Amino acid sequence: MGKKRRGPNEGSIYRRKDGRWVGQIHLGYNLDGKPKRLYIYGKTRREVAERVSAILAERIKGVYVPPHPMTVEEWARKWLDIKKAELRPKTIQLYFQELSLAIPELRGRGPGLGLLRLQEVKPVHIQNLLSFLAQEGYAERTLKKVFILLRTLFEEAVRLELLNRNPMASMKPPKVNRPATEDPRAGRTLEPSEIRALMEAAKDHPLELFFRLLLTTGLRKGEALGLKWKDMDLERGELSVSRSWVKLGGGGALSGPKTPRSRRIVPIPEDLIPPLKARYQARIQAVGEEAAREEWVFPGEDGEEPIHPDYPNHALRRLCEKAGIPPVRVHDLRHTYGSLLLARGVPLEVVSERLGHASYEITLRVYRHVLEEERRGYVLTLAEMIGEEPSRPQA
Repeated sequence: MGKKRRGPNEGSIYRRKDGRWVGQIHLGYNLDGKPKRLYIYGKTRREVAERVSAILAERIKGVYVPPHPMTVEEWARKWLDIKKAELRPKTIQLYFQELSLAIPELRGRGPGLGLLRLQEVKPVHIQNLLSFLAQEGYAERTLKKVFILLRTLFEEAVRLELLNRNPMASMKPPKVNRPATEDPRAGRTLEPSEIRALMEAAKDHPLELFFRLLLTTGLRKGEALGLKWKDMDLERGELSVSRSWVKLGGGGALSGPKTPRSRRIVPIPEDLIPPLKARYQARIQAVGEEAAREEWVFPGEDGEEPIHPDYPNHALRRLCEKAGIPPVRVHDLRHTYGSLLLARGVPLEVVSERLGHASYEITLRVYRHVLEEERRGYVLTLAEMIGEEPSRPQA
């Protein structure tokens, strides 16, 4: 009895002795002249015939991709290696961090999307991943970055004929429904007593001037670390933000401003001018004015680079313990600056420009809580409306 059964446009289909059905498709020849064949297995003839027909249709359209065992993690690593020749190291590091949220296997963790074979990924896998990240509290902005990066990753696999279709082609960017007042950039505003205690604890600390600068100018940590003396106009009392020193791998790297509006001029408080001048004059005496202008305001041990981006975090944590106050992030110093400006009635657009936010809308979201408190104070009594002095309680 012949085992081979052939139908129109099916390739070759037959039943094995163990009862399973096998479909055989001829894919051409190798370089050595030997035929290349693809085998499809299934429990029924119909199942195999449908899969064979689908593959033949893809071949006719020119979109067929032979099966291969490459996983999502393996392709992500390969893709990052390809991009190293095109992009800055900092950009590659950011891509790695964002991809690691979707593919924790990149950091040796899991299980996650990385365990799936590249050709097995379906839209439902991506949707489940995004839902999980949203439940973990990641901001919509972060989810969109992950979404766009994954879509690019799969699109590149299609271009290189590792996939015949992008599994995210029909998916829309994620949206996260959170309270209007919630924003991932928001921070804690220090109380006046906490500021006093912290500054007292920081006296004579190597980073005392650094923390005072952040607290009174609202600079981002990386912006302050990226300052050179040539960026300081101590006579006019202002500084220029034009670069940032950010973490990259185990060290630091120079980066451009975070947004176009981050490139800005920021006034320096009067009480910081004397200590800054004293430090600058000391460097002029040591190396001369021309060389001093090119030095970092907050240099590392060898002076060739700014201090390590992680050092302020560790130092501030220890200073909080010394001051006896709850832990404070470096970012909270910037947030405190913005909150206190708004609480004093400084216009929103001025605060937004000082902080270098990309738009006024971002400032509004981050500091909505301050503005709402301020609005509660906009109450007029009848006496104030008609110009009378408010009555005073009797002693």
